[in-house]
Amino acid sequence: MRKLKLIWDFRGPNAHKIAEHHEIHLKQYITIEKLDISITGIEDLNPLHTIAFLVVDEAAMKPIRDALKPHRGQVYNNT
Repeated sequence: MRKLKLIWDFRGPNAHKIAEHHEIHLKQYITIEKLDISITGIEDLNPLHTIAFLVVDEAAMKPIRDALKPHRGQVYNNT
């Protein structure tokens, strides 16, 4: 099954800290909703742009997308 990476973008000098905090909320949501999601994280794209993300099965994406409103998504490549 194809996996999708739901992404939240944070920009500015505090982007990294904000993304770290957002990941905490993503993990809380996963726990509260009892979801089978094990991949979350943050990535620094440059010093002023950091993303927070979670990876979901394509079949389960729509209700999660609608609830959490990510900024964008892409096919997840585990490389």
